[in-house]
Order: sequence, then C-alpha cells, then structure tokens
Amino acid sequence: MNADVTVGKVYDAIIIGAGHNGLVCANYLAKAGQKVLVLERRDVVGGAAVTEEIAPGFRASIFSYLMSLLHPRIIRELELKKHGLEVLPCSDMVSPLDGEDYILFSDNIAKSQASFARFSKHDADMYPEFDRYLNEAANIVRKLLWETPVDPTKRDWRTFKDGASLLWRHRKIGRKMYRIVDMLTMSAYDFLREWFEDERVMAVLAYYASIGTFAGPKSPGSAYVIMHHIMGEHEGAGGWGFIKGGMGSITQALASSAREKGVDIVTGAPIREVRVQNGRATAVSTTTGETYAARTIISNASAKTLYLDLVGETHLPEEVVREIKGYRTFSTAFKMNIACERPPQYRILDRVRREGTLGNFDYPTYMHIAPDIDYLERAYDDAKHGWYSSRPFITPVVPTMVDTTLAPPGKHVVNLFGGHAPYTLKGGDWASEKENFRKTVFDTIEEYAPGFRDDVIEAQLLVAPDIENIVNLPQGHIFHGELSTDQLFFQRPVSGYADYRTPVKGLYICGSSMHPGGGVSGIPGFNAAREVMRDIKAKRN
Repeated sequence: MNADVTVGKVYDAIIIGAGHNGLVCANYLAKAGQKVLVLERRDVVGGAAVTEEIAPGFRASIFSYLMSLLHPRIIRELELKKHGLEVLPCSDMVSPLDGEDYILFSDNIAKSQASFARFSKHDADMYPEFDRYLNEAANIVRKLLWETPVDPTKRDWRTFKDGASLLWRHRKIGRKMYRIVDMLTMSAYDFLREWFEDERVMAVLAYYASIGTFAGPKSPGSAYVIMHHIMGEHEGAGGWGFIKGGMGSITQALASSAREKGVDIVTGAPIREVRVQNGRATAVSTTTGETYAARTIISNASAKTLYLDLVGETHLPEEVVREIKGYRTFSTAFKMNIACERPPQYRILDRVRREGTLGNFDYPTYMHIAPDIDYLERAYDDAKHGWYSSRPFITPVVPTMVDTTLAPPGKHVVNLFGGHAPYTLKGGDWASEKENFRKTVFDTIEEYAPGFRDDVIEAQLLVAPDIENIVNLPQGHIFHGELSTDQLFFQRPVSGYADYRTPVKGLYICGSSMHPGGGVSGIPGFNAAREVMRDIKAKRN
C-alpha cells in the first residue's frame, strides 16, 4: 500500500475512490477547511481518467479519451493549469461515407452548413436555426447541472425552500422547458427528423445518442443523450479537445492541487466495508486490514457498489434496495487502445487534404464511423438481440497528431471507442468471442482505412467485463448508469436520495451515479462537496 498517512489519524472526511469526481470533492472540502483522506483501490489515482503504458514507449488514455465536459470553473478555481493541465485542440469531426466521400461537423456553423449543403440544401439552410435551438436547450441544462435535485415528494420546510429557490433561479426558462421534455422523451431520430431530411446529416448528430448508451437512434429518450455529449466548452467539434499527456493529466493535476491543500491520498487501498453504527457511517475498513474513521464519508464508487457491497442491505430501507438493484448499468461500450507505426490512412484522406477541410490540421484527429442512421440502428439491433455488432460504430481519435508525449518519435497512438459489445453475450461468452470481436473491429476500420492492420504494433481491447474488472464500474458502464428519463435528476440513482446524501447519516455519494451523470465534468464532485459543507454548517448553527 502506498500511503502518505498514519493509520489512526483523525479526519473530517474520507473519500472512497480517487477518480476525478472524488478528487474534485476532496479539493473543495479541503478549501472549506476540512481535513480529507482519499482512499483508492488501484495503485494509480484517476479512476477512468488515467494514462498508462500499452506497449514499450507508448502511453494511452485507457478509458476516457477526450476532453469535453470538465468545467472551466473547476479548472480555474482549483488552478489546474498551474498543476500541469494543458488542453490541446483536436480537428473538426469528419465522418467517412461511401467511397471517398465524407461529411464534416464543426464548431464553426458555416463550415458544418457548407458540408451539409453537399447532401441537402434544405438541411444546410435549417442547421443554423437548429444549432440555436439546441444550444438554448443546452444552456438551460448547463445551469441545471449545478443544482441539487429536490425531492418533489417531501413536505418539510427545507425542501419547500429549496424547491422554491430552484424555481425562482430558473423562472426565465418558461416555455423553453418543453424542449427539454421533448429531448427526454423523443428518440434522436424523431427529434432530428423534425429538422433534417438527409439521414447522413442526421447521423452526424444521432451518433452522440449511442455513445456509452445501450440504445439506438430510434430508441425513445435517446435525443437527450445528444445534448449531454455536446455540452462541453472547449476546442473542437462539440467542445472536444485532447489533454497533453492523456486524460490521466487531469486527475494528476487534481491530485496535485488536493495535496497542496493538505489532502492525504492513499493508493492500493480497496475498501471492504463502510462501517455503520446506529444508522450513521463511522469508518471504512480496507481489504488489507486498515480502518479509517471520520465524521463524514463520501463515496466516488458506483452507487450500486456502495449500497450493495460496501454498506449492505441490512442498513438500507427496502425501497432503496429494490430501486438500486433495478438501476440499469448494462453496458455495450468497448475501447481499443492501439500503438501503431502510423494512424489509419483513410480513403478520404487525400480528398480532405486537397480540399483544405481541416484548416491547420493535416489529418482528421477525430472521426466518427457511422455513415447513416440505419448503420447506427443496425449496430444497436445486434446488441438488442444479445450479440456484438457485426459492424460497430467507432470513434477513432489520434492524440499523437498534436501530443508528442504519448509515443516514440514518428509513431502514434490511436484510441477507438464504440459500440455495441454487450456485457453478456446470448449463447456465447467473451472468453471465446473476444478475438472474433477484435477482428470485427479491425474489419470495420479496414473498410475505410485499408491496410491499417499492418501498421499496428499492439492493440489493447477492453470490453465491458474488462472495464468492470479494472475500474470497478458495475457491468462496465462508463456513466455509472444509463442516462434515461427515469435515471436522471431527482431519480438518479434512486428516488428520495438524489441530493448526494444516502439513507445512512454521514454518508454521501459524489460520483457519476448522481446528477448530472457521467463524463469527465467534476460537477457531481463539486455539488456533493457543497451539500456536505451545507450539512456541516447547519450542525454548527
């Protein structure tokens, strides 16, 4: 165990898990004067935001792979740039179509519009209005991200005040709220079809509805997931960007900032149990035999793991146990991290360069492979019936086009993320099918970039059971649970306990199981720290 703390030392707060939300929570609690201990089961901090070696001299962002949602407020307030965080731009998104054709998606409305016009003048004309409409809805949700969900069934004075305050802060939303309701209930396809007519144009946006979610573009409620993925405020299409040194640089900066504030961080410390006495969490014990006590315990682990494995059903209301068992975490996402001689040489590459599509970029560092709506829906259909996609949708990104720290000179790292590859296979298992699926992924890439196989040095394939095993995410779900209407806001993760608190006094949750959900945003960690301090101040008064 790597420990910079003496067992028996007194802490105000203990945080279970050194993922990015746990570290954000630790930072804000320490800023508020709390003495904080962070316990991490792995030998490296970071959770799913880590950079690790995949081949000699090659390092990759193993799980999360692009910068998008980490909020500028958190970057600024925790001085993460001072601690080494550097955001690098990626190119506009390019999606290859049949032959040597392609479609572009850019933060620059005019560039996206010009690309769409090649397929539909109607869609090009509609796009600026659609972008305005979507961003107005996204701006509403961006404000709601920072709110603590109010339980609408409670009738106490505090809940009434919180609810009234929430409504007053957002009183100007008015009829725009109907847009959010539409996105929460409509399929991505039905939502986009109200605006666009060409399914290649629609697929550019519908693609986001499938990322990390067991759904297709025609699944009800999938429209909201589009907005969840494009709410970033950084460089690149939809707010995307690379982090110098990989995504692990985010959590290393957060850890450095936390240590500067006096936070103790212990790695190699898997939690065996959250100890509960008389309905209150009092301590945590590790599998290696240590016990740490604190007045407040905050879990960055999945809510399912916390409730069912670390706390136990005997300390929880029956309704909470029932709901958390029904909380959907079934994942179909996969990740492949590749060390290679050169990145994929796409059929469209010469045309993209000749037409100057990418501006200052000579190579499309950010791609989507899914040429139309039917492609996305067929990928989902395969998984819906219990098998992996015969032609998965894939996001290939090449950070080494802008970041030379990840690979030897002249070599590259390619991250592939996509779906669908179900956690369990009907009539099969991953032990026997993983290599077949690896071939399927490469076959799909080869359709658009012939010969890429020959440039591969090493390829690390992670399917949902691998993700679960390494970073302890139930069923490998990258968001700690589906982003569906019944698992959002005051119902995330269970009704009555969406305010970062739990039925156990002194026990809180700060991870992606809570509002506003997954992605490397840090907002659940920020919100949880605020609620912890609110309760501490209330006791003092």
